[in-house]
Amino acid sequence: MDYITDYGQGIFAIDSGFGRPLLDAVHVLVEGERAALIDTATNSCVPRVLDALGALGLAPEQIDYIILTHIHLDHAGAAGQLMQLLPQAKLVVHPRGARHMVDPGKLLAGTIAVYGSAATQRMYGELLPVPAQRIIEAQHGQTLSLNGRELLLLDTPGHARHHISIRDARTGHIFSGDTFGLCYRELDRDGRRFVFPTTTPVQFDPPALHRSITMLTEYQPAAIYVTHFSQVTDIPHLATDLHRLIDAHAELALRERNSGAARHERLMAGITAILREEAAQQGWALQGEAMLQFMKMDVKLNAQGLGAWLDATR
Repeated sequence: MDYITDYGQGIFAIDSGFGRPLLDAVHVLVEGERAALIDTATNSCVPRVLDALGALGLAPEQIDYIILTHIHLDHAGAAGQLMQLLPQAKLVVHPRGARHMVDPGKLLAGTIAVYGSAATQRMYGELLPVPAQRIIEAQHGQTLSLNGRELLLLDTPGHARHHISIRDARTGHIFSGDTFGLCYRELDRDGRRFVFPTTTPVQFDPPALHRSITMLTEYQPAAIYVTHFSQVTDIPHLATDLHRLIDAHAELALRERNSGAARHERLMAGITAILREEAAQQGWALQGEAMLQFMKMDVKLNAQGLGAWLDATR
């Protein structure tokens, strides 16, 4: 299947099909005859995820864990449905997110506040609850055993307070959700990959995100897997870029703190300027208006996230 990438050593990425190709990855870890999913994408992606598992020779009963990096719906929207279809799986989620998996009403309301009711229904559909007894609340430093393969759970706030990352002891690689930013394949140039922070509302916290990124790099992983989209290497270089770009976003927000009704538009303009400069300096494959059209939704969401951060820190 052309939407499955095999990275070796039991690590696979499924292109979930959410939104567009190469936007939203569901990662699979396989150890012997047992497996874990990391993130789920959305309800509309479930048939593709199940087909991919079948192509990997995995029956529903062989999935031991569904691990959510965080509960934003492009990562966790299908958790309830998949938990009904994968009867042996435990759902692993940050303690701050667990209650929203049991009762997704507030999670749905928060998503509607960002995207609107019609768009939320179109993108995410019905959110199904998960029985509390099937949930493991992930503690920082806790380990899971996947058929003897140790997975270390790390509390990594900054993008969201309910965010975890997962270190695979067998490879030393890390699954970072959105903590290590966005890395879109369409921007790759001559095999080089580029990162950009996501400040999606409503819990962007620059100091916490800096600390989380530093913690991940201290493990010296040869590869990190981001949800948008999948494997990145050259971690020290990309981490340096992320730290710089997080500071640029925070500095922009603070400059526009008192912009009144024009604040959101000014934040979008500032993020657009950051993108133009970054694309030109780094040599992204997309430049100018083509790049800005491609990144249009990210500009809007990052501006909303910066606004929420300013409001929360008044």
